[in-house]
Amino acid sequence: DIVRDILDFRQLQKLKSTYVDALPLMINPKTGRVHTSYNQAVAATGRLSSNNPNLQNIPIRTERGREVRKAFIPRDENHVLLSADYSQIELRLIAEISKDENMTDAFTKGIDIHTATAAKVYGRTIEEVTSTERRNAKAVNFGIIYGQSSFGLSQGLGISRKEASDIIEQYFAQYSGIKSYMSDTLDFARQNGYVETLLGRRRYLRDINSANPTVRGYAERNAINAPIQGSAADMIKIAMINIHNEIINQKLATKMTMQVHDELVFDVPKNEIEIMQPLVKELMQNALKTSIPIVVETGVGNNWLEAH
Repeated sequence: DIVRDILDFRQLQKLKSTYVDALPLMINPKTGRVHTSYNQAVAATGRLSSNNPNLQNIPIRTERGREVRKAFIPRDENHVLLSADYSQIELRLIAEISKDENMTDAFTKGIDIHTATAAKVYGRTIEEVTSTERRNAKAVNFGIIYGQSSFGLSQGLGISRKEASDIIEQYFAQYSGIKSYMSDTLDFARQNGYVETLLGRRRYLRDINSANPTVRGYAERNAINAPIQGSAADMIKIAMINIHNEIINQKLATKMTMQVHDELVFDVPKNEIEIMQPLVKELMQNALKTSIPIVVETGVGNNWLEAH
């Protein structure tokens, strides 16, 4: 029990020092608000990064951490926060870029992708998939594009290396298009020294042919991941521009306040929410022309946690 208490205490101490104590000190005395800075060119994939304060690392994974989001509120009682979040955008973009038939089929039919993956990997029907099998499949879905090894997967899931290796082997047998995408992308990167997003934005990889296997391995993982993360970054930036223009064109009082990777947060007058909610959803879903359906989930609330 004492160990659990110590870990709990450390978590609370971290939340208190990093957020609860620090954020109020960053309130601008003139506006009474916190103003972050966004950087276009820090992350190599093209994603925005945030600092002073970093609002992209406000906790979401733990219940206590999520409580911090309650501190983010609209400007007054006549406004609400609108949160709009791309659902599984990186997996949808893997399907789009790789053209893998099984993954494309699952997204097109609206089947939960982790359940669909578990069914394929374990040879079950969708209905037979257990929660443990879905959890394992989810880890592979997200891990594979970051070049996760059987050792990494076994550590993450607490399973044997043999079982992890079998899961990965089955995964590639079922999603052969993704395996082809990975090998074709590496071949392209080795020959050309760069990879591209769906819009043709390049990421150069000077270490892709390095003699040092550790350095080369890092570049290879970036080669596979950059077109996916980079296309997601391009997509949300285009959506942001289109939404900004539409707010101006319609002379709306809504303000875009935050971008947190796959999520946008807006401060919306209550009388504009019926306009903004469908508008944001439509412009985010149609920012890039894709054959895979893009899904955006929206929520409204009196604080960021409630809206998310």
